[in-house]
Amino acid sequence: MSKILREFITSKKHHTYRKTVDEINNMAEEFASLGLSPKERMTRRLEKMLSLQEPQFLPDEKICFLRTAINIPDIFTKAEWDEINKKHHIHELGYMSNLSPDYESVIAEGLLKRKETADEYGKRAIDAIINLADRYCSEAEKQGKTELVNVLKRVPRYGATSLYEALQFFRIIHFSLWLEGNYHITVGRFDQYMYPYLKSDIEKGILNEASALELLEDFFLSFNKDSDLYPGVQQGDNGQSMVLGGMDKDGNDAFNLLSDLCLKASANLLLIDPKINLRVSKNTPLEVFEKGSILTKAGLGFPQYSNDDVVINALVKLGYSLDDARDYVVAACWEFIVPKVGADVANIGALNFPKVIDTCLHRDLENCNTFDEFKSAVKAEIKAQADELCKLVDNLWFIPSPFMNVMMACEIYDGGKYNNFGFHGTGVATAADSLAVIEKYIFGEGRITKAELINAVDTDFENNAELLHLLRFEAPKMGNDDDLSDNNAVMLLDTFGDSLVGKTNCRGGIYRAGTGSAMYYLWHADEIGASPDGRRKGEPFGTNFSASLFAKLNGPISIIKSFTKPNFEKVINGGPLTLEFASSMFEGEESIQKLAAFVKAFVDMGGHQMQLNAVNTEKLKEAQAHPELHQQLVVRIWGWSAYFVELDPEYQDHVLRRQQYSV
Repeated sequence: MSKILREFITSKKHHTYRKTVDEINNMAEEFASLGLSPKERMTRRLEKMLSLQEPQFLPDEKICFLRTAINIPDIFTKAEWDEINKKHHIHELGYMSNLSPDYESVIAEGLLKRKETADEYGKRAIDAIINLADRYCSEAEKQGKTELVNVLKRVPRYGATSLYEALQFFRIIHFSLWLEGNYHITVGRFDQYMYPYLKSDIEKGILNEASALELLEDFFLSFNKDSDLYPGVQQGDNGQSMVLGGMDKDGNDAFNLLSDLCLKASANLLLIDPKINLRVSKNTPLEVFEKGSILTKAGLGFPQYSNDDVVINALVKLGYSLDDARDYVVAACWEFIVPKVGADVANIGALNFPKVIDTCLHRDLENCNTFDEFKSAVKAEIKAQADELCKLVDNLWFIPSPFMNVMMACEIYDGGKYNNFGFHGTGVATAADSLAVIEKYIFGEGRITKAELINAVDTDFENNAELLHLLRFEAPKMGNDDDLSDNNAVMLLDTFGDSLVGKTNCRGGIYRAGTGSAMYYLWHADEIGASPDGRRKGEPFGTNFSASLFAKLNGPISIIKSFTKPNFEKVINGGPLTLEFASSMFEGEESIQKLAAFVKAFVDMGGHQMQLNAVNTEKLKEAQAHPELHQQLVVRIWGWSAYFVELDPEYQDHVLRRQQYSV
């Protein structure tokens, strides 16, 4: 690793090369006056943005391409957007996102080969990209960077013949897709499509493991050059997600030397990008879990683990071919998508489970004579809310992306082989615990009356401290292996999944339910007041698929017992069990082995997805008070890692409120 290059990037010295170009700020108005089509607008903007970039080389870098012209103007005016929104549902920014391109074929073939089958807009995009690569090559010649010159004379025109060429080719592709306006463009199964280049280089004596690691570290640094320019809910939410390991097309374990080197590179650099995801199964050796646990100990908030045993079977049951299911990757956060041919919109909306309970509490509880009657009302409300979600996302439209179309093994303009929509499911533990309160204390013991519970919720428990203590700290909680709460969680998730069966979306795909929350753990919590589980008004839900923040839990083993009970085949859109471990836990020599065994136990029990955080509360509080001293302090937020001091206070506070465990 070049310490000089790492320091140059982390201290943001490369920002001195950046500029804002005022002359392009009225691009949308110009396009509107000319009456240009969306494809023409996207192509012209990409051509212009690529032409404005000035070749720059950072100290000691081997993988080049840097954003210098940083502002990307819109291609539509506000009036045009208003008209588009009248006719279509626009997802997020309207540009294509959460896709995993066909890096393998393009890097192997070269852009000139791809140009032969591209449409007129794709051809122009390719020409503009090659032109910038040529300008970089000329500048490298002037500066005597012979090795880089040789690489750029080949890629991206022609297919890569070495790992160095392949990595530089990827950087050019990734850079160009972001510049086109796409975002959350994932890295995919990097260790699978890049391994042949590493293997060949080692066999030829071009690289050994040490030199390959050094090259890989330089490549990893390239993800951190422009990541602050990539859009997201919070800084760090940029979608640069890399998948390692997992089954190959024949069902064999595919963890290889490159997988191992990627984990080492990440541990050496201690940066938030690329974000590492490990595909594992019951057959994954404990050694792999130990390698992943080293990153957790380092405090990176990844790897995130996905269980092939659960995910692949579930995807097949949803209609994915076995080959495609075995090739799955995760999207920007955790959602399961298929590279090269998939066009799933895996984060198109979210169901608020606690709001469902709140609605039924106020509308139905007084008229229910049994818990089964109330549970039936909850099921009906989930189905009604699912119907509403489906209506909200009808007539979806994306801005066409000519270069992304070049990068896919399908015509992506109007969709792909898979066009499924995914819904998150927020606050499942809050909802399950609320149902357990109603089942136990109202219809079971009769200790609380319906009116008393409703009044307590409506007044935020202000006048009933005793009841608040009972519900908050003594009532059943999901995470304690308590069937009363856990079975209600199973029911909620089963109903959510069942409510989407048989529905077809506007692109001919299906709907997928999931256990993730994304930022909704804050947003959805603000839609209701207090809840029957003792949660106070204004308190957030647990992030993703996790226990309530205030729940008194027996420890991590009981948590994984609770959170492996659901039938994940019905809610396989993704959404990890998220746990925080006290960083002090890692002081012992056996900590890595213990954590690895814990994660493997979760996988063996049938858990679908897990992510872990190593947290030092005192250090986080110190970082809030003195952010300038903790610029590189990393935490896991929902499906991505970030630098703690760059987060808004509400996200910082949520991390501080999460419970910490040890094994």
